[in-house]
Amino acid sequence: MSRDEQRSVNENEESSLELAQIIFIGRTFEEYMSMFQLTEQELGGRAILDCPGGACSFSSEARKHGAYPAAADIVYHYGIHELETKGLQDIEHTMKQMQTAQGMYVWDRFGSIEGLRQERLRAITACAADMRRHPDHYVPAVLPELPFDDEQFDLTLSAHFLFTYADRFNFDFHVQTLLEMLRVTREELRIFPTVDLTGRRYEHMDELKLLLENKGYCVSEVRTSYEFQRNAHTMLRILKPS
Repeated sequence: MSRDEQRSVNENEESSLELAQIIFIGRTFEEYMSMFQLTEQELGGRAILDCPGGACSFSSEARKHGAYPAAADIVYHYGIHELETKGLQDIEHTMKQMQTAQGMYVWDRFGSIEGLRQERLRAITACAADMRRHPDHYVPAVLPELPFDDEQFDLTLSAHFLFTYADRFNFDFHVQTLLEMLRVTREELRIFPTVDLTGRRYEHMDELKLLLENKGYCVSEVRTSYEFQRNAHTMLRILKPS
């Protein structure tokens, strides 16, 4: 997602989001498994929310492993063809920009910009195909509100949104969004990464963790096996009290 993609707006303002403001690029299922330290055994039979889901292929592949996935994102009120077309354009544009920013990334996983491009294409292709097969599982939503029931999902995953864009979203927005994600989650919430776009740990992380712990949640920062943006290798794991 882009910085302008997700804003704290009311329902009347949602329609004002222009497609040109969106960067519709996603990660693959394999990236999600690494980012969130997931095993295939953790997927089967579980209702899992990906929020914001963007153009990620996690839902498509998790379904094949017996999960019951759903994705929520402000962009899903657009048509699938529009999003796919925009996403393909965004991939090409982003790959050109990467030429001058390669030093900000760790290339062990992708090998090269072309390798990254192929993975981003694989993600959006699988995502678009799954959106066509299961359109009701891709739900428009404007954070910090989610149109789901209390504890509707066993697990919620949130990648490259909170903390990543800490310069755009204040502490209150982070708290409201986390509590809303926890409201719709029965067991646990995992957020990746814990750093902003400069690679710095979220400056209010300790305050945020204390607030959540005082509400009874078990909160930990967990090093994962995934690192593409330098220093972005840790997730925040929040367990709900039983």
